[in-house]
Amino acid sequence: MNRRVVHTRGGSPAEVLTVVEEPEPTAPEPGQVLIRTTAFPVHPGDLQAVEAYPGKAAQPVPAGVEATGVVEAIGPGTPVAPGVEVGGRVTVFPHPGAWSQWIVADAAVVVAVPDELPDEIAAQLLTNPLTTVMLRRAAQEHPAFGYDGVLVQAAAGSSVGRLVTGVSRFHHFGLVNVVRSDRGAAELRRRFPDVPVVSTEHPGWTDEVREAAGGRPVSVALDPIGGKLAESLLDLLAPGGKLVSYGQIAEEPIPLHASTLLSKSLTLQGKNIGRWLSEASAERRASDVATAQQIALGLKDQFVVAAEYGLGELTDAVEHAVRPGKVGTVLVRP
Repeated sequence: MNRRVVHTRGGSPAEVLTVVEEPEPTAPEPGQVLIRTTAFPVHPGDLQAVEAYPGKAAQPVPAGVEATGVVEAIGPGTPVAPGVEVGGRVTVFPHPGAWSQWIVADAAVVVAVPDELPDEIAAQLLTNPLTTVMLRRAAQEHPAFGYDGVLVQAAAGSSVGRLVTGVSRFHHFGLVNVVRSDRGAAELRRRFPDVPVVSTEHPGWTDEVREAAGGRPVSVALDPIGGKLAESLLDLLAPGGKLVSYGQIAEEPIPLHASTLLSKSLTLQGKNIGRWLSEASAERRASDVATAQQIALGLKDQFVVAAEYGLGELTDAVEHAVRPGKVGTVLVRP
């Protein structure tokens, strides 16, 4: 049997996600790859999609978009990426329904896993590193980025935040990290002792960011939170600066008056990994996937696993994934 995670309506993931059983998939058709899943990550975006699902579905909606596993069969005449072969380890992204024991995936989204990477990293190989690539590209569009301008990123202790920090250090970009607690700041300083980090627990935290920038202009800010925090980040930006919003963790909207943008000629830009996937050319996608693999190989220590659960412990896994103070990614072993 094949066990997979589905839902039929939106709502709290812990309440609406269920595990169903169905026959194992048959042999893959041309253009497809059959994969036996060994692990999948519970990303915040996966859970947000479940919460935001409108109405009630006529058929169960499969959950998840990323997983790692072993190739069991390749459809006849199917062209595959280099290194993808029967018996080989691969990661798939994006594949709606990746939270399943067996996956029949479009060959175009199947990527070989380097031998040096264990399953714990392979399960996180694409979503977060590709998001990092996307954010770096968005930041580099600003003429001051990488020169006199400083990058500020919120939620810097997150899985993506640690990768952005690692990439910024490698390329010697000016960076100030922002986290929500002193505890999180201490953890980030332990990982990156040479990168300044500021906690929003302090009322004057924006002044601390300016001090950490050392008089250099804050040209770009990265924000997966939204709400009041985004307003503060906009205030930190120098004239001509840009705020890149790539998440919506805060429930409240960004309290933004047009004068905030107009007075300093600021740019507010939204970035979404799903839109990147739909708009990127085949060449750009292949290049970015190769970069994501290099990020994973170079920053292996930053791919933290918060905990591992079995498929029968799905509710516990989902609840852990949104637990305040969680460090790392929750994985499920189906």
